[in-house]
Amino acid sequence: MKKSEEHRKRRIASAIGEYNADLVLKNGRILNVFTGEFEEGDVAIKNGYFVGIGDYNGEREVDVKGKTIVPGFIDGHLHLESSIVTPLQYCKAVLPHGTTSIIADPHEIANVCGCDGIDYILNATEDVPLDVYLMVPSCVPATGFDESGFEIDSDDVRRYLSNPRVLGLAEMMNYPGVIGRQSDVIEKIKETHHMRKIVDGHAPGLSGKELNAYVTAGIFSDHECTNDKEALEKMRRGQWIMIREGTAGRNLAGLISLCKEPYYHRCLFVTDDKHPGELYSEGHIDYIIKKAISLGVRPEVAYTIASINAATYFKLGSVGAICPGYRADFVVLNDFENVDIDEVYKDGILVSSNKDGKPWSIDLGEEYAPKRAISDTVRIIDVTADDFKCTGKKKVIGLVPGEILTTDEGEAAAVDIDKDIVKLAVVERHHMTGHIGISFVKGYGLKEGAVATSIAHDSHNIICIGCDDRDMATAVMRLKEINGGMIVVNNGKVIAELSLPIAGLMCELDVLTAQKKMDAVKRAAYAQGVSKDIDPFMTMSFASLPVIPTLRLTTKGVVDVDTMTLME
Repeated sequence: MKKSEEHRKRRIASAIGEYNADLVLKNGRILNVFTGEFEEGDVAIKNGYFVGIGDYNGEREVDVKGKTIVPGFIDGHLHLESSIVTPLQYCKAVLPHGTTSIIADPHEIANVCGCDGIDYILNATEDVPLDVYLMVPSCVPATGFDESGFEIDSDDVRRYLSNPRVLGLAEMMNYPGVIGRQSDVIEKIKETHHMRKIVDGHAPGLSGKELNAYVTAGIFSDHECTNDKEALEKMRRGQWIMIREGTAGRNLAGLISLCKEPYYHRCLFVTDDKHPGELYSEGHIDYIIKKAISLGVRPEVAYTIASINAATYFKLGSVGAICPGYRADFVVLNDFENVDIDEVYKDGILVSSNKDGKPWSIDLGEEYAPKRAISDTVRIIDVTADDFKCTGKKKVIGLVPGEILTTDEGEAAAVDIDKDIVKLAVVERHHMTGHIGISFVKGYGLKEGAVATSIAHDSHNIICIGCDDRDMATAVMRLKEINGGMIVVNNGKVIAELSLPIAGLMCELDVLTAQKKMDAVKRAAYAQGVSKDIDPFMTMSFASLPVIPTLRLTTKGVVDVDTMTLME
């Protein structure tokens, strides 16, 4: 008899009471995410699955009287690379916060390393006690205005879609390509639908007939909504709304009205991009649940959005609920309304405990060693101060605190610190082309020196903001030496730096150590005047993403995203 068949028979036998379950949680208060009700009783688990709720005996029994049991949390859209730590360290960070499944889009590392980058994420998450599903990147590069390290074409998409851990096609950022019926874009969508998998969306501000056309292509989600008007229009056209609350994009407050009847059934929580320290200090999906409750959302609704909704959208089947036949991924809470986590279970096994006020997780094993192609990715020609000089006027890109949208602030001919106008440059770092895009930026606050990083969405060339051309050149050349990272320079000297040698995006430090080093670099940036109401690196890293309005800078120059034209 096949092992899976035997396990199923044993689960049925345990459910009916003929055999003891492996584990029984006694006297619990159980959230039913299908009805919004609470049930009282025992929860029985066999072979990693829930087999019954009622009165059960188990080989191991745990009394959870006074506690609430809820499904494990699911992050419906994120980029592991944005945590700046390895997938293993990421798992260590989020397990104590109740996350048992994530859906990751590896387009950051794919832009740098191509299929080698996607394979790294798949291999590095193969055996961790966290379900790591992937969406195959749809837009590598994001647009023709980018210079990325590699391209992911429809053949690559087709190959990855055959992997059961790949749930579909990741955020289709090239919405002009969808509306314009570009053959390669339509082919990727067609292949995904042929495999009966999901196509995620990314279309900030899209409305009216253009939205109709985008959805007609078969794209049924969006994580870029910032207000309920935009979200409701998209929901009315059949899209699921991913409510994002991360480091750069914090949209929960603007979308809180969706977290109620009749809308919440089509919503899920996502982080998109979140830095390591915030994962540790704030939390992960549990933080969004807690914040939603503080904003007036009924707790049972918040937990439902955080679990079964994502599982339903991604067609995960037996995940996301405490119900017979579902996988035993769950969280035991000391306090339901305050999201006070006691224990976290994955497939019926205790993987994290917060007893005595200290989080504890099981040993996740050794780091997966990246190939050389993943760790040697900063390839630029030497630059000097002269390479950052500009003649004539350049566009000024305005930064918006708390958002990743930008504004058009006109033109400038030179740095003007009194008007908060400093220089912005993007240096190609994949093919040694020597291409450098130059403009100005307003709203960053820098008063002296330069700040730079090899994290520049989505092609991840080197992006630098500076008051002085020499400091900008020094920062870029130092990033070349350390294979990427984050850096602050002043008067020709390095003030602080964090090396990110894995694709110029990640390091092998644990979350706390990585955050301490990042905090030091951020403090150095703030000390040189960067505005306290923005994240010095996360905000800067999005200034080159040419799929989010209004203006962006790439190695080819300033892009007007509204018209998808290169302005210079």
